[in-house]
Amino acid sequence: MIRALFTAATGMIAQQLNIDTIAHNMANVNTTGFKKSRVNFQDLIYETIKPAGSETAAGQTIPEGIQVGHGVRPASIAKLFSPGNYIQTGNPLDLVIEGDGFFQVTLPDGTIGYTRDGNFKLDANGQIVSTDGYPLQPGITVPNNALSVNIGSDGTVSAMVQGNAAPQNLGTIQLVRFVNPAGLDARLGRNILLETQASGAPIAGQPGLDGLGTLENGFLENSNVQVVEEILNLIIAQRAYEASSKVIQTSDEMLQTANNVRR
Repeated sequence: MIRALFTAATGMIAQQLNIDTIAHNMANVNTTGFKKSRVNFQDLIYETIKPAGSETAAGQTIPEGIQVGHGVRPASIAKLFSPGNYIQTGNPLDLVIEGDGFFQVTLPDGTIGYTRDGNFKLDANGQIVSTDGYPLQPGITVPNNALSVNIGSDGTVSAMVQGNAAPQNLGTIQLVRFVNPAGLDARLGRNILLETQASGAPIAGQPGLDGLGTLENGFLENSNVQVVEEILNLIIAQRAYEASSKVIQTSDEMLQTANNVRR
């Protein structure tokens, strides 16, 4: 009964983290480029009371043993990189990646961040930057006298400049992909992911080549969170939490009964 109390408590703690993760997903249902998370669980160590395969006094082998588990623990929180729905904006600097890949932006400390958020803008110098002002990498600058900007599916950026009949080539947007994108570090928030040893080194290339997706301007990728799915997961987590709390209540009642045996 004492074991049951602690075992059920691990279930409640695990489901609390599960609910926290679902809440984070729901809060970002309209965040551009956001990828939902999922908690993965593992069972805890087992106490072996009688090992399987041991022999009885008569020399016979026991086909099944007795092992009692000690509950559950969260093993990891994985990001799921399934695509989100596309939203048409009509803004030529809004980009969506159709397929695998991340944009690269330069952070204030000089490191490179990776994002699926294609909500880009121009700063005072004409540089293409993210919502937080992080320059796109490699950097692309639009001339002050540009009449329009066009971004091709292969990442080629061109602009119609006043006084020129032909469009001017401004550069090419590069994308990167990772062997294990779930291993990227999201600690900064702001739709920025960082490289880790688990993710592997970034593999850069031109959109549409080497397994990288193509670009489409005038669109944004919305969060891949499905509200109905998250509500269903929330109900399941809540019922699991209630079940574990019921085990604690039952164990407590059994202990109370045992304490009152001699009364």
